[in-house]
Amino acid sequence: MLQAVPSDDYKVFAYMNDGSIRCIDIAPLIKAETVFERLADTDVFKSRLTVINDTVGWDFEGNRNPYKCIDIDPESIFEAPVVCESLITGGH
Repeated sequence: MLQAVPSDDYKVFAYMNDGSIRCIDIAPLIKAETVFERLADTDVFKSRLTVINDTVGWDFEGNRNPYKCIDIDPESIFEAPVVCESLITGGH
């Protein structure tokens, strides 16, 4: 994975090494009393998003420690729909 770009509605556009762009909806994962609960704050969701452990993840401490982040199973990213999103145009 090359890049992860957040949207305002809890979606992540994952720009893959094979040239595909996949859209992952994180909203269903954000539930109280789960590791994803912190992502309910859209500022945290967007500002802490990164590529870590070769997948979409959130680095809460800002030190790139792969053991102190939460991330998405890479298989679920490859199963996410391919979209025609562009960093330049911003279209879906």
